[in-house]
Amino acid sequence: MTADLLRFATAGSVDDGKSTLIGRLLHDSKSLFTDQLADVERVSRERGDDYTDLALLMDGLRAEREQGITIDVAYRYFATPRRRFIIADTPGHIQYTRNMVTGASTADVAVLLLDARNGITEQSRRHAFIATLLGVPHIVVCVNKMDLVGFSEAVFEGIREEFGDFATRLRVRDLTFIPTSALLGDNVVEPSRNMPWYDGPALLSHLERLHVASDRNLVDVRFPVQYVVRPQSHHVIDYRGYAGTVASGVLKPGDAVLVLPSGLESTIATIDTADGPVDEAFPPMAVTITLTDHIDVGRGDMFCRPHNAPTVAQEIDAHVCWMDEAASLVEGRTYAIKHTTRWARAVVRELLYRIDVNTLHRVEDATALSLNEIGRIHLRVTRPLFADLYQQNRQTGSFILVDDGTNKTVAAGMIMRAIGTT
Repeated sequence: MTADLLRFATAGSVDDGKSTLIGRLLHDSKSLFTDQLADVERVSRERGDDYTDLALLMDGLRAEREQGITIDVAYRYFATPRRRFIIADTPGHIQYTRNMVTGASTADVAVLLLDARNGITEQSRRHAFIATLLGVPHIVVCVNKMDLVGFSEAVFEGIREEFGDFATRLRVRDLTFIPTSALLGDNVVEPSRNMPWYDGPALLSHLERLHVASDRNLVDVRFPVQYVVRPQSHHVIDYRGYAGTVASGVLKPGDAVLVLPSGLESTIATIDTADGPVDEAFPPMAVTITLTDHIDVGRGDMFCRPHNAPTVAQEIDAHVCWMDEAASLVEGRTYAIKHTTRWARAVVRELLYRIDVNTLHRVEDATALSLNEIGRIHLRVTRPLFADLYQQNRQTGSFILVDDGTNKTVAAGMIMRAIGTT
């Protein structure tokens, strides 16, 4: 049986030890190639370090290595006998908040690091808020650098109590605390001998056993059509398939489906994959579906259940994280919007408020959103979107805004209210 996949994102303030923690995970789980370790040892010597700096495994950009900081989202893959992992190591600087949004947007788990000497900082609160705003189901708080506070149980418990109080103001579904020393390896892969008072699992053990299958929406069938497949050979006739990635729900041959926006109904005939036909499809499988009826279906359309459809909406309220350093979001501006596989144009009708991510207060007299700021806006869209609320479906409840002039992605959005068309 193939081990299942877990995606997790790390976040923390500068020098909290994110890259070192991941380097330790890779090293102690024996997930490194010999040449990778040799390269890190060489660079560590060239920098004058008297130890192998495992953080260099994640700090892949030259500028990051020279400065000793992480300035981009670095992705790594590794596997254990129990599970496969994709890691997104996100930057700690406040000016790179947008990078954390990118890294955490598809994560099953957010691993937040705190320096045991500093406790909870503004960045800690910011990262926790963004993780919950993005609907990350599980949060693990690693109280790192415990070796620098004498492996003190009192320090750990104080941070856990303070962070727990803050988390009650957020929608945290699952919150776990682990005391670690990434530099020495305590409670990263192996249990720590220096903290006998801690009886919980090491980080890797926790991630291996974390149940995430129930986090995926297997109830609401949503299949955005990415591409219409026509026969490439005259030997294959009368074939018309609809390719895409299952966003949510489970699809099987014989199931009735409703096609949006036409409102026509049909039945699934076959479900094909690169390895051949299958009896069912579920997220995040990439499949090609054929129907029993010849109906007009194109890119950007969506299959759903006849009695369980998303909202067909042209008016939406959404939380957005602004990602453009060159221009701010202001009322009245028009952008291209991409929602699942569907493109349209959207005008910002109203900026409802900006969120102070440190206090969680709403700034209701805000007139613009600048780089890395988060707020709630009201959009009017030129073509109907087939939308769910973000807290119900992360795939069909999210979108991006694109500047037509520069073709840059300027915002990531999470739908909080969708107003159906009549």
